Amino acid sequence: MQLENRHGTPVDPVPFLVVASLAFLVSFSYGPIYCLMLGVSLPAALAVSTLAFCLAAGVAYRRLVRNARPELRGEVPADQRLRRLFYGALVGIAALGLLSLPLLGL
Repeated sequence: MQLENRHGTPVDPVPFLVVASLAFLVSFSYGPIYCLMLGVSLPAALAVSTLAFCLAAGVAYRRLVRNARPELRGEVPADQRLRRLFYGALVGIAALGLLSLPLLGL
């Protein structure tokens, strides 16, 4: 799969595919159950999950493919990578925790 940015420069597709796959996983794992717990019908819950996935995939495409600038890529120092990973994990855990609150009946 050869993706190009808006300037026609080839872009690595792997980051986009990973983010889009994770968006699919999260939206269809949490979305229908979350909506059903809030009293939404199953077809509407699946539609909301599909919309959330399409929105996340569109944002990922715009960020990681369309506006990518491979010429500016360089090695990020290890301390910055570790800090980003740590903060990303904290945000992910907090988001999943907040999303699971209605499932606990609180």
